[in-house]
Amino acid sequence: MANVVIVGAQWGDEGKGKVVDIYTEHADEVVRYQGGNNAGHTLVVGNEKTVLHLIPSGILHAGKRCIIGNGVVLDPKVFLTEIENLKKKGYMKDDRQLVLDGNVHVIMPYHKAIDIAREKKSGDKKIGTTGRGIGPTYEDKIGRRGIRLNDLVKPEVFARKLREVLPEKNFLLEKFLGEPVLSEAAILEEYSGYARQLEKYLGCSSSLLNKAIADKRNILFEGAQGSLLDVDHGTYPYVTSSSTIAAGACTGSGIGPRFIDAVIGISKAYCTRVGEGPFPTELNDAMGEKLRQIGQEFGATTGRPRRTGWFDAVALREAVRTNGMTGVAITKLDVLNDLDAIKVCTAYSYRGQMLDEFPRDFEVLKECKPVYEELDGWRSDICGAKTLADLPAAARTYLQKLEAITGCPIVLVSVGPRRDQTIQLMNPFA
Repeated sequence: MANVVIVGAQWGDEGKGKVVDIYTEHADEVVRYQGGNNAGHTLVVGNEKTVLHLIPSGILHAGKRCIIGNGVVLDPKVFLTEIENLKKKGYMKDDRQLVLDGNVHVIMPYHKAIDIAREKKSGDKKIGTTGRGIGPTYEDKIGRRGIRLNDLVKPEVFARKLREVLPEKNFLLEKFLGEPVLSEAAILEEYSGYARQLEKYLGCSSSLLNKAIADKRNILFEGAQGSLLDVDHGTYPYVTSSSTIAAGACTGSGIGPRFIDAVIGISKAYCTRVGEGPFPTELNDAMGEKLRQIGQEFGATTGRPRRTGWFDAVALREAVRTNGMTGVAITKLDVLNDLDAIKVCTAYSYRGQMLDEFPRDFEVLKECKPVYEELDGWRSDICGAKTLADLPAAARTYLQKLEAITGCPIVLVSVGPRRDQTIQLMNPFA
């Protein structure tokens, strides 16, 4: 038995979906524990691509139970559309394969309206949110005025809570943000319809998972976004609204930390970031555009072009520390196939000082300049490699360098988007 947490080790979009899909073969339960449909996990099975925003990636495996834990915020329409699309592709033949924790908070129309309006009003000081209402929903959760799934499926409770909260939201929309007010009757009718469809999926993630642990079943915890977007440990205020690091798996699903056996961080062989905020190794030049085009770096959720840059070992060391990572999976190594030389950031320069640790002070971080070490490229196609020995010497040297300067063993290397384009060096479930 093993319980394994998968986290993004950069700013998100690291290829977690593929890695979760591979490790799901060894898992009995797959759990999503934070975030909402601001995440997008892309999976390629054969030649078919599937993009999931809420439902755990393990849903593509028959016989695996997928659980959406209490730490997630849920847009019912997006969730039900994902189910519909999966069923059209032949997945999810048994609805019992999917469980929603009743304490999941619901993304309401006013959350999305406020999210979009705030970003518009902020102008060049915007955070760069997806506009999906994630942040405002977490605000209401912490402010103790949220509506949970357990509320939504009780008509009287839902109507009362909506009646209590909507006047304040409409006041904010109309009087401060200059947006139209929302209709209570329309929301009540739409979301009552969702409630009838969602009720059959409701359960308790804490109860189910602790029983699974007692039964010695393997559990895979699937994180969304990346460690550097964590609301406490990321590049605040340019972060997401939830705990993206491994500890969030416990609070977001209802298990104790002593049950976590391994934490695998996912990192690209280079770096990307979506949205605003500091990005020390960002490349605003032809090389940055080349990485974007070869890597198809466009957001799975928003379609926005991702910012691109060289591998940042300083940032990854921070992720290793805050997550207690036991291994790292390197994805998209093949994107670097055609490069003559590859740079790795090993430290930052700040006002004449050399920094080996990732600054927690935002004002310091935004002034940091990367200190690079240059390595030879391999100028060959590695997409067919099945073992490390199949890789060119320069590619192996690059991986050895990443392992040495981050202080974390590499347990998996992805050399293409398909399942079979993966070199597994260690199975965390073994």
